[in-house]
Amino acid sequence: MANTETTLKEAMTTIDGVIGVALVDYGSGMALGTLGGGKELDLGVAAAGNTDVVRAKVRTMEHLGLNDEIEDILITLGSQYHLIRLLRRRDAGLFLYLALDRTRANLAMARHQLRRVEADLEV
Repeated sequence: MANTETTLKEAMTTIDGVIGVALVDYGSGMALGTLGGGKELDLGVAAAGNTDVVRAKVRTMEHLGLNDEIEDILITLGSQYHLIRLLRRRDAGLFLYLALDRTRANLAMARHQLRRVEADLEV
């Protein structure tokens, strides 16, 4: 099992094309840890904004009566992929957020590797 810092480092170094990664509490919208980002990506702003995305999807699923779990949410931009992976522990209220350079990333591999990184995370 890996802690937050180790998990974020692993995501940054093992997933091709990563711009930044964060572990986010979607109850508060606060990033519990970030790595990467910089001028091109403010991970604090991204954490708060993507919290709204997760909350909206959870609320929509409740309104639709869908008794299922969100694995991940993908947002594609012209030059980037943004991947939100909710932690399997439903009561955790956390998600991993990954921003990828679309020209350097393999989306299928990134999803696979993020799932593996998430499985090793101990919060």
